[in-house]
Amino acid sequence: MSLLTIPELAAPRGTRTAAPVDGRRSRRKTTWTAVAFVAPLVIYLVLFYAYPLVQNVVMSLHRFDRFSFVNGGAPFVGFDIYSEVVAQPRFWGVVRQTAIFTTASIVFQYAIGLALAAFFHRSRFRLSATLRGLFLIPWLLPVIVSGTTWQWMMSPDTGVLNAFLGIFGADPVWWLNADNALLSVTIANIWLGVPFNLVILYSGLQNIPADLYEAAALDGAGPWQQFWRITVPLLRPVTLITLLLGLVYTLKVVDIIWIMTSGTGSSQTLATWSYGMAFGKGTSAVIRYSEASAVGTILLLAALVFGFVYIAVQRKQED
Repeated sequence: MSLLTIPELAAPRGTRTAAPVDGRRSRRKTTWTAVAFVAPLVIYLVLFYAYPLVQNVVMSLHRFDRFSFVNGGAPFVGFDIYSEVVAQPRFWGVVRQTAIFTTASIVFQYAIGLALAAFFHRSRFRLSATLRGLFLIPWLLPVIVSGTTWQWMMSPDTGVLNAFLGIFGADPVWWLNADNALLSVTIANIWLGVPFNLVILYSGLQNIPADLYEAAALDGAGPWQQFWRITVPLLRPVTLITLLLGLVYTLKVVDIIWIMTSGTGSSQTLATWSYGMAFGKGTSAVIRYSEASAVGTILLLAALVFGFVYIAVQRKQED
């Protein structure tokens, strides 16, 4: 039999390389398709996240004023701006207020959210879904509406909170003055954050197998024992990410505080202080771009530290 009669040998030379060539073309097409889908996200992140963050750090290392901010030429001063900010008498007081505002908000948002999530998870009644939807209203409302509503509710003359206290013969409370401002904005921020914790924790509870609770009940475990022995350990991954997201969000809260108190008195945090210096508002009558950028960078570093702590805890749990 002649070799030319064998199909593989008799086929034209280009036919044997067609399959690999088609495979490379297919892979190349898939690669470019993936790049086309990812490119808009990358461009968005670079333009609206990476570039502003880099510019913020650059501004904190140069002494900017209005002229140099527009025309350039700001002198490089290194970490002098940071030293000046930290040396201000107001700095550590603002740090303390930021820590109180952030800690109280996260603790109460999580505690109330977990209590509501556990209630809706264990209680099966007809209006459960409706009530869960109503609890989302604070999360869905524009912050300007929520802040204005709380400001009206805490009015010393016409506010409903003082009207309620008056029923019991209590004196009116000046909720939004310099001394009580931190308490007032913290209460409002807790109210805003509870729905987020409720949604995330309720989703986490739904992923816990019901068989575990049934087995624990058969072994004689009560509701509290089931909560501490089953719910809390199995909910730990969801808890960590919820607390981290709440921390990062609360550190940068400006809107609700500014609407209610303009960031004055005890309600001033690092975020509102930076905002006031950047725009010459609140307690800062002069625009100070470099100082505002330095405070913003300090906030960014604080968020990064807690992010690394979260990663370390996650790795420890996986090991």
